Amino acid sequence: CLLLSGESDKLYCRGDYTITGVIFNIQRYSVNDGPGIRTTVFLKGCPLHCPWCHNPESISTEKDLALRPERCIRCGVCYATCRNHAVLKDDGTYTTVREKCLKCGDCIDLCVADGRVIFGREVTTEEVMEEIKKDVVFYRQSGGGASFSGGEPLLQHVFLCSLLETCKREGIHTTVDTTGYTSPAILERVAENTDLFLYDIKTLDDDLHRQYTGVSNQRILANLRLLAKWKKDIIIRVPVIPGINDNEISIRAIGVFVARIGGVRELHLLPYHESGVEKYHRLGMEYTMKAVSPPRPEKLELLMSIARDHVATVSSGG
Repeated sequence: CLLLSGESDKLYCRGDYTITGVIFNIQRYSVNDGPGIRTTVFLKGCPLHCPWCHNPESISTEKDLALRPERCIRCGVCYATCRNHAVLKDDGTYTTVREKCLKCGDCIDLCVADGRVIFGREVTTEEVMEEIKKDVVFYRQSGGGASFSGGEPLLQHVFLCSLLETCKREGIHTTVDTTGYTSPAILERVAENTDLFLYDIKTLDDDLHRQYTGVSNQRILANLRLLAKWKKDIIIRVPVIPGINDNEISIRAIGVFVARIGGVRELHLLPYHESGVEKYHRLGMEYTMKAVSPPRPEKLELLMSIARDHVATVSSGG
């Protein structure tokens, strides 16, 4: 396998020149990740750490253990199976010491109650394509295709490029859902076989962006300009987060920026939601936005009207 020019990252290979990557889900019949009916492949790992992320299992490039104790039937199989003694028994109940867990998956396979889940598995390009090609007939009828999301799919750019190239050879429409946080060289290579980019913008305020995501937005905005220059098909996605960017100044600034670069097909405002909260508990992670509630419909309508002053097509949701 050859690393593309630009930033280096973890390269996954299995066997001789077999390109592999780490995913945490493949969702068929998806209608929110691009046009038509799609198969969405979720790649693991993200350089941003947004506290509102509804896929916390996507952030780390490593495997994640999720526990659902409410499903436990106290059979003790996990306790008896664990090779590193990470499962403790106390008065008929079982607890897992995450720091000792090897995430080997032995207990997952034996848990009849589905109380334990591992997020993250290494797969080859061929294995993913087998799933994608199952629904080719639906792609053709609906104008759909394959979408690649995460996490940040460009973090595994070698694997992503292999999937995109294979899709194009099969005549399958491709969409990449990205934060845009990568090197221009990697972005250019990915763009060669990407039909549509779903491109995230959180805020134009760099200090605010650093505070809430952990990284600057300068590379993200510069890469968006490049995609527009290359005449790529782009839909901008803005997560509307109460107390952070749900105000006229933030949304108008984004609208003006998008209008100036040109070439953007649509702008989507994605209202903050709480669907991922339970995932944090299952993963043993702290959710820091407990006090935040989804924006009210009338507030979202106001923000959409502001965005429409600058972008012709604005909608809510994906």
